[in-house]
Amino acid sequence: MKYWLFLMIAIVTEVMATSALKASEGFTRLLPSIIVVAGYGISFYMMSLALEAIPVGIAYAIWSGIGIVLITVIAWVLYGQQLDLWAVIGIGFILVGVLILNLLSKMEVR
Repeated sequence: MKYWLFLMIAIVTEVMATSALKASEGFTRLLPSIIVVAGYGISFYMMSLALEAIPVGIAYAIWSGIGIVLITVIAWVLYGQQLDLWAVIGIGFILVGVLILNLLSKMEVR
């Protein structure tokens, strides 16, 4: 169970870092730049811990899939990014893919 917690921390910190990337304005603003560097550092470290027990394909699919969805929602809320019907459908497919991997895949977690 702790490996799944490591993966969730990796996802959250990656999303925080990516969200701060836009706010850093090309690394010209100090605080958002610090959040970017620290967030990615923590995220990669937590992902490395998660990979001790979770297969890399499953972990990366979950990490990237949930990350994409969360970043898109944050961009919509914070930055006013508009989502058309096809964007919503695409995000839905990503979520379905993550669910299929988690619920139906026979890949084993060590």
